[in-house]
Amino acid sequence: QRLLPKFGFKNPARVEYKAVNVADIEALAAASGAKEIGVAEIKAAGLAGKNELVKVLGGGEITAAVTVTADAFSKSAIAKIEAAGGKAVEM
Repeated sequence: QRLLPKFGFKNPARVEYKAVNVADIEALAAASGAKEIGVAEIKAAGLAGKNELVKVLGGGEITAAVTVTADAFSKSAIAKIEAAGGKAVEM
């Protein structure tokens, strides 16, 4: 009989993303004046670590028409980026 119970399951195939909101993309585009924001620019700005995958989430508002390249996007982030006249490109 076990003295301590075991709980849960840890999925070894889980993919972990670093969350970046569209408001952060807006601030990054305003600061750099770039029309294309990629994973390299996001990591250079310190929003994600060197070995992390980036997922853009729909938190905040975006008004700049920028092309955003990331590893993954939420549906609301794609809608907000395209509503502002930009483009969401998934790697």
